[in-house]
Amino acid sequence: MLSHRFSTSTHQSLGEPRLPVMALSNPAVFLYGPGKAQIQDRPEPRITDPTDAIIRIKFVGVCGSDVYHVLEYHTNESDGFQVHFWNHGGVNGKFVSESNPLVMGHEASGTVHAVGPAVTHLRPGDNVAIEPGQPCRSCDRCKEGLYNLCPHMKFAACPPDTPGCLTKYFKIPADFCYKLPPGVSLQEGVLAEPLAVAAHAVRMIGVKPGQSLVIFGAGTIGLVCGAVARLFGAKKIVAVDLLDHKLEFARNLNASNTFKPDLSASPEKNAARLIEKNGLGLGADAVIEATGAESSIVTAVHVLRPGGSCVQTGLGKAVVNFPILAMSEKELHMHGAFRYNQGDFKVAMDVLEAGKLPLKSLISTIFDFEQTTDAWEATKQGRGIKNMIRGYGYKDPARISHL
Repeated sequence: MLSHRFSTSTHQSLGEPRLPVMALSNPAVFLYGPGKAQIQDRPEPRITDPTDAIIRIKFVGVCGSDVYHVLEYHTNESDGFQVHFWNHGGVNGKFVSESNPLVMGHEASGTVHAVGPAVTHLRPGDNVAIEPGQPCRSCDRCKEGLYNLCPHMKFAACPPDTPGCLTKYFKIPADFCYKLPPGVSLQEGVLAEPLAVAAHAVRMIGVKPGQSLVIFGAGTIGLVCGAVARLFGAKKIVAVDLLDHKLEFARNLNASNTFKPDLSASPEKNAARLIEKNGLGLGADAVIEATGAESSIVTAVHVLRPGGSCVQTGLGKAVVNFPILAMSEKELHMHGAFRYNQGDFKVAMDVLEAGKLPLKSLISTIFDFEQTTDAWEATKQGRGIKNMIRGYGYKDPARISHL
């Protein structure tokens, strides 16, 4: 088995390849543990089911779960960057190891390489976005359309044994591939996955025309939530974050207003100041909490008007202190959200096809396949909004570098 060891002990500039390029048939980036990654060759996938599709991966997005960070603001010191897979080797109690490594990546676009004989909506050469989960299709949750809750879900890059998209060729059922509309680039196609997360969140809280919405977190998910909510008719969107450059980006993209919490203030005081500063009256109609930070969650409860709705898309600590009395007295509607389900990817593709939003501006830097760990490190350090990794051997004409 051919392998390359990513070096993390010495720094190289982001514009230089970390590793020499060698002839591999189906190279993939395996994570072996915290800070340990290798490029290894894998068997090239073959059509084994008549509904299979094999995709030549062109771009993979770096997701928060790859290099997860949470900024708390309830004390004078933030918790800083907490890294999940890259720093800790896993998430939610599921970890990779030296004896059980895993191919990373779940946000991806590519070109159809081959399809099974039953596939009629795709053909080789089509550009597609990939929905990276494979439910069982037969359990009660799947039959209800809630396949994101399928207990047998095989989601890309999830331990212990479901490989991800950071590979040259990736096999998936063809009905989880969405053909990119004319004019939508492969880079933008990567954004279909976070857009589906956003569509799921916005639909859960039922954003209506004319409503006010506060979004905690101006990272990729928070920003695309704002974009989708705007298309659903939200009139006033307030973006909340600790980082000035992200607030500026949110203003330029879709936010009506922005708010930077006071690190020394309580969640209640930050909520009161946010409401007053943005003219929200009794509070916001709806909240999307996209950070997972405990103080942000508490602030969100106090920001909502009586009868308001909140959806939790950010994942942080497993257990948090929660103001349940305020929730009950205001009769708030609190929703958990997990990935996406029936219809959400369709909304994402509609958003891409409409072309009404400057989504390409979300893309910060595109790294070569051999620079995967550089992409993870850049995201870990908060550089850029959506960093991407170029598929192995793919030489696209666009070499974006905003960092």
